[in-house]
Amino acid sequence: MIKIFIISFFCLHTFGQTVSPKFTRIWGPGLHPDKIVMPARYFFIEARDNYNKRFNHSIADALKVSVEGLIGNKRPCRININKLDREDGSLIVRYKLFEKCDNLMISITYSGEHIAESPYKYSQIILSEQCDCPNGNLPEMLNQWDCGFIPKQISQDLMHFNDINWDDIRVKVIEKFNKPYSISLCHYVIKSNRIYRKCYGQYVGFKMFMDNILLSLVKKSVIPDIEFFVNLGDWPLVTKADGEVFPIFSWCGSSDNLDIVMPTYDITESTLENMGRVMLDMLSVQGNTKGTWDKREPKAFWRGRDSSRERLKLIEISRNHPNLFNCSLTNFFFFKDKENVYGPKSDHVSFYKFFDYKYQVGLDGTVAAYRFPYLMAGGSLIFKQDSKYYEHFYNSLESYVHYIPVKRNLEDLVSKIEWAISNDEEARTIAENARLFANENLLPKNIYCYYSQLLNEFSKKIKSQIVILEGMEEVEQNTKIACDCPSLYKDEL
Repeated sequence: MIKIFIISFFCLHTFGQTVSPKFTRIWGPGLHPDKIVMPARYFFIEARDNYNKRFNHSIADALKVSVEGLIGNKRPCRININKLDREDGSLIVRYKLFEKCDNLMISITYSGEHIAESPYKYSQIILSEQCDCPNGNLPEMLNQWDCGFIPKQISQDLMHFNDINWDDIRVKVIEKFNKPYSISLCHYVIKSNRIYRKCYGQYVGFKMFMDNILLSLVKKSVIPDIEFFVNLGDWPLVTKADGEVFPIFSWCGSSDNLDIVMPTYDITESTLENMGRVMLDMLSVQGNTKGTWDKREPKAFWRGRDSSRERLKLIEISRNHPNLFNCSLTNFFFFKDKENVYGPKSDHVSFYKFFDYKYQVGLDGTVAAYRFPYLMAGGSLIFKQDSKYYEHFYNSLESYVHYIPVKRNLEDLVSKIEWAISNDEEARTIAENARLFANENLLPKNIYCYYSQLLNEFSKKIKSQIVILEGMEEVEQNTKIACDCPSLYKDEL
């Protein structure tokens, strides 16, 4: 929720506008570091003038942000801070704590004057992501993080499963899906807030994504004892035509399947590695997307590999309408014999450069294209191909509100692009709606909330006793930092 902070009515001048402390907005989970622990905290700053009008240019040079604290009131905490300037009067501020910190203070000044309620001071000990300090149970965390209502997708996925008795179906699940050369599956048990698993299949490297989100969650709250299976592949496993439907967690859903959908491994990793090893995440996309809507070229842009026939069709369309499209393939794998027709391969283009263009084409690959959240965050208008595949948030989207739908065979893509060019203001509004949706539903806090809500709701369905099974290995925390938990972090185990 956006909060408006009111302080004294001084005026700060910039480019003919005055920054109004009355209307300037500062909000986000990073302003609640005592309650919300993430790999990188973040908050938003949006400068507005005395007429409550948003700025349309950068204010970064005159705006200073500091995040400071002490270790035991002696030496400064190790903190990295990152300002992402959207060059439209707004910024995203991220900061990463490498150790627990006392007397944390966040100061935000413009031309030397504090704005909003700056400085923000915290008397409690502020924990880093490295601290293994579960604070209460999972429902308490959901409340503290203000995670809100259960997402529609979770309710829809779980309505097919009641009174899950793993003693009755566990062996059936393993027998059905233990196909080493075509399926990779991991069986998880969380018992007394410790994680155990056993994996099946030849290629199980993607277990690290599930391992890491679970390891992060159990450091923050006490997870209910729970047992579940995770599909490590892209394709959903539980077909509607099956006589018996099994509860399997998957990265991607399909109208033909009944898998329980989680956030994709891609957005999960970008959440966990925010300000870490990943270069592309939901915040960096916005901070590195330069220029307003009017400065973007009115063409449809696309780059990708040859993982569907419709992608080849897009290349044909682009060549026939070079005034409307800039599209090419970056690699040939599925249709190597067609490279002489649809090639040559194009050079790598930074994802941030995609948003030099007003329009983006969203096409399936082998399943749903996992770049879709990042396209939404970038502020261009998305033309989304009709598809049976979906990610965890798709059923909260509305066509012509958050994106422009196009037929699966792309036969109406050209006419839809021409419509957007002729209706620029409506196109801009839809693009802005998509970015707003991404900020309200797909940022790191939202991904943590989704996993937490899914585990909490799923645990209520299980009626069998949770036990650590033979052959399971413990997934241990990999942290080298000793972190004494504050006394308020009670032991619930």
